[in-house]
Amino acid sequence: MIEYLQTAPVASIIFAMTLMTTLYGFYNDAAQNNMILHPYSVARKQRLYTLITSGFIHNDWMHLFFNMFSFHAFAFILEQTIGHWQFLVLYVITLVLSDLPTVYKNRENYYYRSLGASGAISGIVFSAILYYPKSDMNLIILPDVDIPAYIFAVLYLVYCTYASKYSQDRINHDAHLYGALSGIVITVILNPGVVSHFLEQFGVGI
Repeated sequence: MIEYLQTAPVASIIFAMTLMTTLYGFYNDAAQNNMILHPYSVARKQRLYTLITSGFIHNDWMHLFFNMFSFHAFAFILEQTIGHWQFLVLYVITLVLSDLPTVYKNRENYYYRSLGASGAISGIVFSAILYYPKSDMNLIILPDVDIPAYIFAVLYLVYCTYASKYSQDRINHDAHLYGALSGIVITVILNPGVVSHFLEQFGVGI
């Protein structure tokens, strides 16, 4: 943990805060309800802070595990690659941008609420893929199977599209897709050279 704090302090703090606030929310319904994203209110310029706070709480243990597993797999190496303040900018802006389509989509639905860090973590995952597209990724459900990161990216987007249409839980699956796209765009803005780096991994020069 000391090594993580030294090499990736921003990711370490976000990781710890997400664990603590999620666990607190599990045992305090009032706190979770206060932090959860409520598009109806946000669309009326109320509870705007939930665009941020909703990313630090989760629906259940499995939701928390998968998000923190993904965060751990990509965030610490990404922060070391792009720098501390760039990582913070990427995470926070992606967290907000990934929720805006959901706010618009559900702006008249008073009963809709969502939570989770999925949008920001998707941004982190896809930002890392731009830098390391051919790195091997291990699938939790198939621990003996490794796939290249760019293949995972395609499968991930397919899953996000499907889940967004058919899921019935409070997890914001739309945020997965828009977080991934936001992560790519923000990474390119912060470091335009990453595009040529990505293409060079596949033998394409620009």
